[in-house]
Amino acid sequence: MSEVFEGYERQYCELSANLSKKCTAAAALGGEQKKQKVSDIRAGLENAEDLIRKMDLEARSLQPNVKTMLLAKLREYKSDLNNLKSEVKRIASGNINPDARDQLLESGMADALTASTNQRSRLVMATERLNQSSDRIRDSRRTMLETEELGVSILQDLHSQRQALLHANNTLHGVDDNIGKSKRILTAMSRRMNRNKWIIGIIIAVLIITIAAVLYFKRVK
Repeated sequence: MSEVFEGYERQYCELSANLSKKCTAAAALGGEQKKQKVSDIRAGLENAEDLIRKMDLEARSLQPNVKTMLLAKLREYKSDLNNLKSEVKRIASGNINPDARDQLLESGMADALTASTNQRSRLVMATERLNQSSDRIRDSRRTMLETEELGVSILQDLHSQRQALLHANNTLHGVDDNIGKSKRILTAMSRRMNRNKWIIGIIIAVLIITIAAVLYFKRVK
């Protein structure tokens, strides 16, 4: 059901009930008061016709199944509006004898009571539909807020995980740098050890040659 149509419907029901009461009151008046009241009623009828047109346009813009239901309801409102127009014509038609006026007054009061009851029922139904729509909107808004909170929580978790990954990445870079330094130190130590081995080997060879030479010269003498 269209919320726009329901808004127009609620305005029309209130206006129709008000016009019915004014027709009942105008039937008991005479002279200038009656003319003023009839003029006021006719202005209200123009507003009612405008609301009928707006409801018709709104109903015809909706889906076929909804449109059919609303157009059927709109025919009832048009019939109600025609009855009001006929009532206003009878009131404004001229002088009415007391018996006819009393009969018209009683008929108007009965019609007003019936119309008021019908309009009240329609207003209650329209109010219930509006309340249901409001409840659905509140539920949707609550769901949206819960979804938004969940999204914020997920983003916060992702941010925390990103920070943890960045910290771990920095730590790995530091470990990699330390490993590189250690590797260079070990390589330098290995080179020194090899160099020292060669030096010791040369010294030992020189000593052996020296000892052999000494022993040789002693034997010769």
